[in-house]
Amino acid sequence: MPVVLGVAFGVSLLVPATPAAAHNELTGSNPRDGARVAAAPARVELRFLAKPSPATTKITITGPDNVVAGGTPAFDGSRVWVPFKPAAAGLYIVGYQLASSDGHPVKGEVRFTLTTGTAADPSASPSAAGPSASASAGAPSADPSAVGSPPGGPGSVTPGSSAASPVPAASEQSDSGGRWWLWALGGLLLLAALAAGLVFRRRRGA
Repeated sequence: MPVVLGVAFGVSLLVPATPAAAHNELTGSNPRDGARVAAAPARVELRFLAKPSPATTKITITGPDNVVAGGTPAFDGSRVWVPFKPAAAGLYIVGYQLASSDGHPVKGEVRFTLTTGTAADPSASPSAAGPSASASAGAPSADPSAVGSPPGGPGSVTPGSSAASPVPAASEQSDSGGRWWLWALGGLLLLAALAAGLVFRRRRGA
């Protein structure tokens, strides 16, 4: 009796496993989901729990700016390979859709980032940079020495002339000259005072 119960219990455990095994799902990928790769692979591999049907399996690869980067998939048992055609560095999304043997559709996606190559930038357009570059190339250069008065005029700078204004030097010279006259005047006044003192003393002694 215990043997019979054990066999029945084992059969009851195996019965629900049949529909579960019929439901397919993704078991792995290369590159793996969330990976960052420096070298672009030649193909993307998807691995499933059961063998997918080529008639009901659809796999797409899109890159930056929704550029299609995949080709026709190849099937080998539970593995599917898709040719990879990278367009630029950035995020790539591998979308898959297939039907399980139990009739349930299976959908999902694998994301990986390609770190090498030229990053896609939709705002950078060669036509937008062309006119501005040509306009800047044809515009005359702003040279202060080429604009203004003719040579020898008020706006020209002759070779050998000092860039500093001569006003501070003249002011400094006039200040030093004024100080020299003040010292000379003070000396004359002192000599006159001494001479007057000597004359006054002589007169008193006489």
